[in-house]
Amino acid sequence: QVQLVESGGGSVQAGGSLRLSCAASGRTFSTYNMGWFRQAPGKERELVTAISRSGSITHYANSVKGRFTISRDNAKNTVYLQMNSLKAEDTAVYYCAADLTRSLRPTMNQHEYDYWGQGTQVTVSS
Repeated sequence: QVQLVESGGGSVQAGGSLRLSCAASGRTFSTYNMGWFRQAPGKERELVTAISRSGSITHYANSVKGRFTISRDNAKNTVYLQMNSLKAEDTAVYYCAADLTRSLRPTMNQHEYDYWGQGTQVTVSS
């Protein structure tokens, strides 16, 4: 079992920044890949970014490239999402997720993630 708890969401004006955190517990954090997803009202949940176990491989959705940065601190069992230059269309509930398959590369397929956090709301006003 893996427990994931997100924090850091909130309301910000367009152009602002937020940093989300996701604290993991229950298994050795450095053995699984992590992802951040989001779901806006009336839309499907989508991948935002993912990171490998070591942190050396990352993937980003085209919509956030150059604005968002994923990172992880395996000593603190935490993955982060730094979001800069936020836009109104970034408004969504953001979820972190854990993929326990031990793949070297993080998957972008949400159905391959095993555990999910409860989500944190990010609201960007224009």
